Amino acid sequence: MTNSDYLLKAAIKKITEKFNEIVVEKIEEASSIAQDAPEKIKNEFDMLKDAIIEEAARIENEVTKNRNTYSSESNQDRNLSEVLKEIEEIKVKIDQFNRKMNKTI
Repeated sequence: MTNSDYLLKAAIKKITEKFNEIVVEKIEEASSIAQDAPEKIKNEFDMLKDAIIEEAARIENEVTKNRNTYSSESNQDRNLSEVLKEIEEIKVKIDQFNRKMNKTI
């Protein structure tokens, strides 16, 4: 074998080793990300759920305040009752969804 044959074999060997290192490193990174994903999704969902509950409470307080202010208007009372009912339905759906998410994680 000539010197150029040795150089070519050495280059192929080193490139293959480097490629294998990179592939193994990227596989480890992907595995780590995949393991963290359910926890990150759960955290994001919890933050969203909390924000929705806070907004529902704010709306409920606003509706209650408005209802007390305008209690003489029966149409508005019906609308407020509908909004309060919708808020309660949203809370129930959030709780159901949260239970499903906790079962899957």
